[in-house]
Order: sequence, then structure tokens, then C-alpha cells
Amino acid sequence: MSDSPSAGTSRHFDRAVVVQALRRLAGAPQAPWLHGEIARRMAERLSIVRKQPEAIADWWSFGGAGAEHLARAYPQARRIAIEPTPALRERSAELAKAPWWSPKRWSGAPVTVLSADQVEPGSVQLVWANMMLQAVFDPPVVLGQWQRALAVDGFAMFSCFGPDTLKELRALYRQLGWPAPAADFVDMHDLGDMLVQAGFADPVMDQELITLTWADPQALLAELRSLGGNAAPQRFAGLRTPRWRARLLAALQGLAGPDGRISMTFEVAYGHAFKAPPRVPLAAQTTVSLDDMRALVRARQGSR
Repeated sequence: MSDSPSAGTSRHFDRAVVVQALRRLAGAPQAPWLHGEIARRMAERLSIVRKQPEAIADWWSFGGAGAEHLARAYPQARRIAIEPTPALRERSAELAKAPWWSPKRWSGAPVTVLSADQVEPGSVQLVWANMMLQAVFDPPVVLGQWQRALAVDGFAMFSCFGPDTLKELRALYRQLGWPAPAADFVDMHDLGDMLVQAGFADPVMDQELITLTWADPQALLAELRSLGGNAAPQRFAGLRTPRWRARLLAALQGLAGPDGRISMTFEVAYGHAFKAPPRVPLAAQTTVSLDDMRALVRARQGSR
């Protein structure tokens, strides 16, 4: 998770719940199925970018389930797996060291495993972040980390849950007079504004609605648990009773359609944006850092 929240930009959720969810993820046999499916869909969008990155920062790599897609798209690119906790960094390091014949091993170029603050500024041409922004306390801080990690003209590509996610479950909880079943998710237009404020150029945002169905309430709840936990600060305090769980299961079963299956909507927001060359303000006397001057020269040469 991100630290040092910015005033007016931090989200309202219980970070302890996210810490627990990340701990469970580190011990899971694989990333959630839905994360893998969204990674596949996001990888199809890589074709819109012609630039071939030499180095990629795969943000929250294990949970994002995008390593194989990146290896196929950019087999020669050096990849950096960025993980938010020591346990997940250890997990990604194990995957990177697996024997060549192991089905768990990442294919492609060598992989380095780091935390976000260990990434060298301007060292990558692509930041890939699949299904992780919904779990960070202060998204603008993370966008700032992406901006620093990217070289000039590099690009960020990401996905995350949007506000309509689990709208059926939210409506059910309201009907029952219960607190929210999940924390609120950031609207894609707000994410676009955050990208601009972080210094990105030409942000493009879009979204899609994915409907998943389950045969019974137990399967639904098990899948939701694999996706995280209820980090809403207004959620029920303490443990729920067996009687409460039985009521929940019955209410969820009441949502079943004619085929007997229970459906839930997931809004997925997709975004990408480029890191523009630094702008030097005009003044009577202007001071430009050596790094900015080099970036300006490289950008001008690349445009010829």
C-alpha cells in the first residue's frame, strides 16, 4: 500500500483489511482468476502502443497476473516486479528463480524483484499495473511513483475496479439495512484527472462491465474473498454470527435468476498515459537541471 497520503486525495477504507488480503494473496496458489482474465484483456490493448520498451515495471506483479502476457508481448524486455509487501516480494523472487522446466516459472528475460521505492527514476519505458489501484490508500502517490519510474515518452497502462462493481450486492445490503459490503472505488474520470495532475500526458480512460455468475452463494463468497476483503470503514464491527451468515446466504440465493445462478457486476476501468518531456518555464533567467536538459535533447532528437 502507499504511505504518506496527500491531503484531500486519500481514500476512505480500512488499511488493515487490505494488509490481511495481501497476506492471503501471498499464500495463495495463484492470483485471482478475474485478475488473470483482466490481464489478458489489458494485454490486447498493448498493440495500440508502437514503442517497444527495454524495461518494464510490473506493479504488484503476482496479484496482477500479467507476467506471461508481458513476456509474450516483449520477450526481450527486462522486467521489474514491484511488490507491496516482503511476503509478495519473496513469492515473486521464487517464481523468478524457478527451474526453466517449471510451469510456475516466468518466461522471457530475467526478472528483478523490488519495492516501489527501490526503482531508479527514469529506468523503465512501461509501467504495467493490473488490478491494484483499488487497494491503495492514496492513488496520486502511486501515480507519482509511476511518473518517477518512467523515462520520458514511456507509458503507464493499468486497470482497476470502478464504482459499479458489486452494485447488486450493495443494493442488497442497503435493502437489509446493513453497512456497505465493500469500500467505494474511484471513478475513471477522477483517475484521468489524477494522471494529469501527476504529470502524465494524453490520458485515455475507458471501462467495461463484466458479469460473473455462480451456482450458489458459497461459491460467490469464496470468490469475493479471493479478490480481497470488505475494507469499508462503515462495515460491521467484529465477527458475524452463524445466524447472520445464514440470512446472508438466503438473501443471496434470492438474487438467483431463472437458471438458478447468482450474478454480480464488476466495472473495470482501463487507462493509459504517456510521460511527456519536462516543460521549462520561460523567465528572465531560467535554470534547467542537467537531467531535464538531457531529457529535452533526447525528446527533440526523437521527434526528427
